[in-house]
Amino acid sequence: MSKSYLCTPALRILSRSDLADITLPPSEVIARVEDAYLAYAQQLSRCPTKLMMPIPRTESDAVAYSMLGYDGTLQQVGFKTSYRQGNDSAEKYYTTLTLYDDARGLPFALMDGHRIGSLRTPATSAIIAKHCAHSKARSVLMVGTGAQGLHTLPYIIDVLPQLEETCFFGTHPDGIKAMHDTFSYYCPDRTLQQVDDLKATIAEADIVIAASGRAAHPKIQTAWMKPGGLLISVSSKGVEAGALRQADYVVATNTQQMGVTGHRLAQGSNGEPGEAKVNAELPEIVAGKAAGRTSDDQRIFAFSSGMVITDIPVGHALANRAIAAGRGERITLWQ
Repeated sequence: MSKSYLCTPALRILSRSDLADITLPPSEVIARVEDAYLAYAQQLSRCPTKLMMPIPRTESDAVAYSMLGYDGTLQQVGFKTSYRQGNDSAEKYYTTLTLYDDARGLPFALMDGHRIGSLRTPATSAIIAKHCAHSKARSVLMVGTGAQGLHTLPYIIDVLPQLEETCFFGTHPDGIKAMHDTFSYYCPDRTLQQVDDLKATIAEADIVIAASGRAAHPKIQTAWMKPGGLLISVSSKGVEAGALRQADYVVATNTQQMGVTGHRLAQGSNGEPGEAKVNAELPEIVAGKAAGRTSDDQRIFAFSSGMVITDIPVGHALANRAIAAGRGERITLWQ
């Protein structure tokens, strides 16, 4: 390959099908995401607050997001865009990640973001559980069977192998089957239990992850958790407004982004606005600058809002593997 070819401004376009069967082991994804939070806490990376724009044509029930960030370890700049119409199906959810190599000053890849999100999101939940679950946690419940929750239980078991009971709640037949298939693939020696009584199961669980959409279940309250419980909300519509106020300790991936996408969680019981008061941010916890919890009997509410600094390393790893396998199409937009 000639030097002039290497320096030609070009993008490798990687479609959803190009990335669909590219695998990364849970331990690698978790390590990459945790390193991304650490680099951010060390001010090696940058991640401005995401932009969110509800579409004013209300009948479309649509929202668009944009995120920009820089990974100081990889020296990669990432732009992420998302557009979703409706919230009950993944059919009209489109997301992309564009990467630029800052070491060479050249574009690198434009890729579908679906698989990236399905890996970095459960990795973040696992990292929160690793740092914020109480020391004697033995049970975990996953609420939701969509893409954001599919890998969560195997990832959490990877960081907390002492967990003995793994359960999930779901209502969509395809999602339920996918949960069983994914769990048995990663954890063949463990049992996954589907539960029907959500509130009762939450009352007994040590860790609950809520990643449901416009939920077909009663909206989850932090107060349902037993003392010492950890509730992780993955930008979830299935969590009751005001759930943050019921917590003894609040963790967020990023306080400013929580104010954009999760402000309703700070509302009062009558719907009055509330301030999102966060005790600790995840990057600071990972860096040892803040505590994941300060006592084993605290009910902890953790809000996970996606940060593009976690998309960049996972996307970069997927892109490198896909390109090495001869996937994608190289285009020269700037020629």
